[in-house]
Amino acid sequence: MMPSRPSLRLFTSLFLITHSFLSCQELAAQTTQPMIYPELLEKGDTIMFVAPAGTLDRERMELAQKRLEERGYRVKRRPDLLTVDGYLAGSDERRAEELMQAFADPEVKAVFPGTGGYGTMRILDSLDYDVIRANPKLLIGFSDITALHAAINRHSGLVTYHSPVPMWGLGSPENLSKFSERYFFRAVQDDPDEAGDYTIEIFDEAPQPESWGAGKARGRLTGGNLSLLAAIEGTPYAIDTQDAILMIEDVGEAPYRIDRMLRQLQLAGKLSGLRGAVIGQFSKRKDSKEDKFKTGPFSTQGVLKQYFEPLGIPVLYNFPIGHYPKNCTLPMGGEVEIDADQCTLRVIADEP
Repeated sequence: MMPSRPSLRLFTSLFLITHSFLSCQELAAQTTQPMIYPELLEKGDTIMFVAPAGTLDRERMELAQKRLEERGYRVKRRPDLLTVDGYLAGSDERRAEELMQAFADPEVKAVFPGTGGYGTMRILDSLDYDVIRANPKLLIGFSDITALHAAINRHSGLVTYHSPVPMWGLGSPENLSKFSERYFFRAVQDDPDEAGDYTIEIFDEAPQPESWGAGKARGRLTGGNLSLLAAIEGTPYAIDTQDAILMIEDVGEAPYRIDRMLRQLQLAGKLSGLRGAVIGQFSKRKDSKEDKFKTGPFSTQGVLKQYFEPLGIPVLYNFPIGHYPKNCTLPMGGEVEIDADQCTLRVIADEP
């Protein structure tokens, strides 16, 4: 006896939901592979510019290319790099294809997204994470690129770098600040004279971090832009914070919105298993209004304290990373050690 039409529709709906759930389970299961580090850059290596998110500024991208070539690198780019489709750098298909082309190209050593903005979440389910793992390349970026860091760390097991990008730093009229330049190239260049672990020295009038809590914590670094972390929570691309060091930053967010995003992470259990935390810059946009609460428990700092001080873990606050000229480069998925007593962060070198 054939099922009735309502029963058939119900069966079909349940099948699609189950299939989707199993696909997410299969993707989420790809998290046990060991982390691998990409090879670092040497003079003569090829960097490919890509646009996985927002639209790019021609002058800034050309300036970034000129500066990288002056340092001895080759820069590769597709003819359609500057495509504009609303607030996106072309269709989802174009942007995903370009990113995968960069990873699959044997000539390319590093992949440099031009900017963040918005768009990486739209292509996460179009990427081939097995191909990315089989072709480990140096990927940089911050802001919206957080979604790529999270997804690639989790499903390709590849260490990536939270850093300035061609449009904001490398191609800025004023160039990278001395602080950002020091730690960007310290992280991405292969220099035998600077091999091994290193501690971030805060100079060039960069923000001076303070500590909440005491002691040291060492672990895998995860996180990035708080808005993106909240947006991907509950998806197969959400970050794994168990026994990790969480790093967060954001721009133009009012305290109540920061509160809401942190509450989401807390309710998802993402704050309970941390070994430590690094809180970067929570900077304002130039056109944003002043916060109503400038001090106290409902100011930006006060809200952050509400969530992180009770955890009883080492926390560095006001670290120079994020939407700020002094934007330090750190390895996402790589090992770091923070010392709340000394207010320091040490990058642990990849073991050969």
